Amino acid sequence: MIKPKKLNKGDKIAVVSLSRGLLGLPGCKHEIEIAKRRLEEYGLSMVMMPNTLAPMDYLKEHPEARAADLKQAFMDDEIKGIICAIGGDDTYRLIPYLMNDEEFVNAVKNNPKIFTGFSDTTMNHLMLNRLGLRTFYGPCLMVDIAELDDEMLPYTKQYFDKYFMAEESFEILSSDVWYSDRESYAAEFVGVPRKKHEEMHGYEVLNGSGIVEGKLYGGCIESIYDAMTGHTYEEEKQLIEKYNILPSLDEWKDKILFLETSELMATPEELKKMLMEFKNRDIFKAVKGIIVGKPIDEKFYEEYKDVYKDVFNDLDTPILYNMNFGHSVPRCIIPYGANCLVDYDKKKVIITEKILD
Repeated sequence: MIKPKKLNKGDKIAVVSLSRGLLGLPGCKHEIEIAKRRLEEYGLSMVMMPNTLAPMDYLKEHPEARAADLKQAFMDDEIKGIICAIGGDDTYRLIPYLMNDEEFVNAVKNNPKIFTGFSDTTMNHLMLNRLGLRTFYGPCLMVDIAELDDEMLPYTKQYFDKYFMAEESFEILSSDVWYSDRESYAAEFVGVPRKKHEEMHGYEVLNGSGIVEGKLYGGCIESIYDAMTGHTYEEEKQLIEKYNILPSLDEWKDKILFLETSELMATPEELKKMLMEFKNRDIFKAVKGIIVGKPIDEKFYEEYKDVYKDVFNDLDTPILYNMNFGHSVPRCIIPYGANCLVDYDKKKVIITEKILD
């Protein structure tokens, strides 16, 4: 994998709206102000790309504008990191504008930089991964950097801080607490803490045992399922296949697959349908192991466990459940393509290489 360089004081960070254009709404100005201040406390300068604050309808209708922002961010030597504003559901539409652009492809390979976000951003990650770049399934701007409380959530900040480090290895620990999703992100809730809960479960092993090592790959299960099946947009499946975005079965064999469910809170039946698509493609048999994110608000927490146990009842592939990444709050970072050791007996997840230069 091509490793970006760690962040340093004085660096510029580009903000991109690659999915929904929420950040440009008038009611989000307070989040921009909070994010700008927090990044400046790190010694970073926040740079809005030309279309980041464009109207939502415009961005929906013009994926080429979103793609142009990502290209410009990669081609700008002064920009050292890229953070996504928020997720959405159609960022796959950027793929042909970027994968057919030789300047963009060369910029990704020759001018690598930190790229972070989650949810629908999964498809941006998988595209960049296919180009060989290490990216990070991690915090986004609106709900992490612009957290409405007086500071970033401590656990999220602990892992965001790793973008400034070049550690030889680190462990992804279970958070002692988790937080309910906010009912509103309006300005009147600035300074109001999220509802906090004690973590009662920690990491749980749902299948298998032992120690496995592999390269991290995955994201939001709804996003990957849609990419495989065209469930939401038939065009998406066609583009994913045309540009060879997803791994071949042979390429799955060195991977530890990470999966998490979105804010849509899939029913157990819907989760099983998505998991069976992976199983029927022999992906679960191929990968070395699986790590699963905590469901948002612990909705269907026990029911999801039962689904995984049912789907994997005839497989030995080990599963570690209830990790703090993706839509659950707080969030760690998951570095794509990084060597990872998962000890299913001791319930430990360790990144065993430098994730940044």
